[in-house]
Formats: sequence, C-alpha cells, structure tokens
Amino acid sequence: MSIKKLNFDKNQHVLVTGGAGFIGSNLCEALLENGNHVTCLDNFATGKRENIAPLLNNSKFSLIEGDIRNLEDCNKACAEADYVLHQAALGSVPRSIKDPITSNDVNVAGFLNMLVAVRDSNVKRLVYAASSSTYGDSEKMPKVEEVIGKPLSPYAITKYVNELYADIFNKTYGLESIGLRYFNVFGRKQDPNGAYAAVIPKFVMQLMKHESPVINGDGSYSRDFTYIDNVVEMNIRSLLTDNKKAVNTVYNVAFGERTNLNELVDLLKKYLSKFDKEIAKVPVQYGPERPGDVPHSLASIEKAKKLLGYNPQYNIVSGLKEAVHWYWENL
Repeated sequence: MSIKKLNFDKNQHVLVTGGAGFIGSNLCEALLENGNHVTCLDNFATGKRENIAPLLNNSKFSLIEGDIRNLEDCNKACAEADYVLHQAALGSVPRSIKDPITSNDVNVAGFLNMLVAVRDSNVKRLVYAASSSTYGDSEKMPKVEEVIGKPLSPYAITKYVNELYADIFNKTYGLESIGLRYFNVFGRKQDPNGAYAAVIPKFVMQLMKHESPVINGDGSYSRDFTYIDNVVEMNIRSLLTDNKKAVNTVYNVAFGERTNLNELVDLLKKYLSKFDKEIAKVPVQYGPERPGDVPHSLASIEKAKKLLGYNPQYNIVSGLKEAVHWYWENL
C-alpha cells in the first residue's frame, strides 16, 4: 500500500524511534518516498546501520544517535516532529526471560520518557508498537482487542504496561496515541542473525545454507504472520485518521489468518527451491518448546477495518514470495 494512495501530507515531519530497525527502517523509507521529513532516533543496540545507509544522502532525512532511556535524547528527537512512530524496543520473549531488567528499562522506562517528550513538545499524535504477546494465556480465538489474558513473559508485561501508560497520559494530559499490536511481522530487512532472530528470516538463512531448521515443539504452534507492508499501512492510517473514536485505543496489526510452523517451513522450501532445487530436500528437526511461547495466535482485524479503513494487501503466500526474493538477493 503506497502512502501516496493514503494522501499523507508531504510537509509533515515524522520521528521514527528505532528507525534503523527492521520495521522502523521500512517506515523511514516509505515516509521519505512520500516526500516527508524524517528523523530517525536509534542507539543501534539492535538496529542496523546498513538498514538506513541508503537514506543518509536524502536531505529530508536526519539521524540522531541516542537512547530512549535518556530523556534529553527523546526531547531532542521530538523537537521538530509533527508525529512520532515509536518502534524502539527490546524485542524477543526469550531475551526478556534471560534479562528482564534490560527489557524493562528499554520498553517501560524508555517508553515513559517518550511519552513525556511527546507531551512536552508539539507532537500531534504518538503511534507506538504494541504486541500480540499482550494476549498472554487468553485462549479466545481470534484475538479481539478488548479481551486479553495474563502475560506469559517479561516482554509481554512491558508491552502491556505501554498500553496502560498511553491510556493514562491521554486521560491525564490529553496526549493522543494509538497502539498497534503487531502479530509476527516479517519481510525485507529483518535480521536472520543472532540468538533472538525471528523465525522466518532464521529459517530462510538455514535453508539457504542447506541446514536443517529447528522447530520448537511438534510444529503445530501457529501464528498470524504479517508482511511488513501491511504494518506500514497501519502506521500511516493511524497517523492520518481524524476519527476521534479511532484514537486513544489499540489495534491488531495482522492479516487475519494463521499458519503453523510445519506449514511455514513447507512454504519456505517451496519458494526457495525455485532458486535452489536442493533446498526442497533439506530435512526439518524438532526441539523442545520454548518457555513463554503462546501456542496459537490469530487476530481479528475487524476493529482496524471499521475504524481505520485497514485493508491488508499481503497474505502469508504473497508476503513470503516477496520476502524470500529479497533474502535471496541480499543475504
């Protein structure tokens, strides 16, 4: 979905925190293609310089190397912004289990700093990355925004606290915000390396090396995998809406279909084998289930459709075709 089709004003200045990360860099790129002024705030803890390297020569792009845990950096970054897309966070359920203190410092204290900086500036609206992990142990399917369970990891707690803080800042200070509960986002620029790499790029890299991907559990766990362009669309729609009923709330960002891990590997092998036939023969291994993992995840996107006009263009098949092609060209 092109931003141009959504009529986003070129004169707007948008701050993207975590702008060198996977989602953030795609947002920066889309906004610049639309002619917007973009500021990226990133400390490169997980963001990659190569993600924004092509943007550095654009006169409408500026980079602030800073940390959301530092209020001064947040204030500096918000100074000229009309809108803020807050993507900066320390992701990964396993990482939060291993190191809950750092996850809390970044995701809670850092988020609070951003709320204060937005409150004290002329920012019109904050759109922030929430998470489907907030649904926790709720067994209701599909997931609807108003029904959540108890969190299953420190990471999930931090993302739910973000929603609570955003609500309080609206009620107390009148700050406008929208939270986007991302469901397993994938696509170009997603890092396949590291201990906490997301499943799709990790499996792609392993298959390209003819290494067996390891599925945690028996492969029956399922996810609502969501292509990056759907996420870009939702962020821009959240900035654009003038429907008062559509702000100061949260939305699921997904396609509304679920795919289990066995099906996912089959699809990846199918599309990658078009580049290398040997990939179709790579066997799969199975390992223990991961602590804190939610067994199944499927989003209802009716709220986003109704209030924001959300119309995701990429399902798992069309999204994986795009992603696999990008990885083959870039890994």
